[in-house]
Amino acid sequence: MNNIDFYKKVMSVQNEGIKAAVATIIGTKGSTPRRTGAKMIIFADGEIYGTIGGGCGEGEVIEKSFSVMDQGIPAQHQVDLTEGLFYEDGGICGGIMDVFIEPIHQINIL
Repeated sequence: MNNIDFYKKVMSVQNEGIKAAVATIIGTKGSTPRRTGAKMIIFADGEIYGTIGGGCGEGEVIEKSFSVMDQGIPAQHQVDLTEGLFYEDGGICGGIMDVFIEPIHQINIL
């Protein structure tokens, strides 16, 4: 997915008045699955478009996005990937991501 496709999707969501939020990684420390600037759209039904890395950390952001959509107020959320279970294959990133979550507001065209 490139930036043009992502923003076309955001515009489509705005035009259709679909309840959704955008999550953007605004900072990272250590090893994280995605870098600063990665984005995803979260819909009210839990569907997503794009990714900020998957797994439990992305799940946290999806959960937080529901309150952002309900309240219409942006929020920042820190995902700590240094805690949790260590898997046999070493499947834990070991970093921290700061994520900004903002509601997508409907555009009213006069």
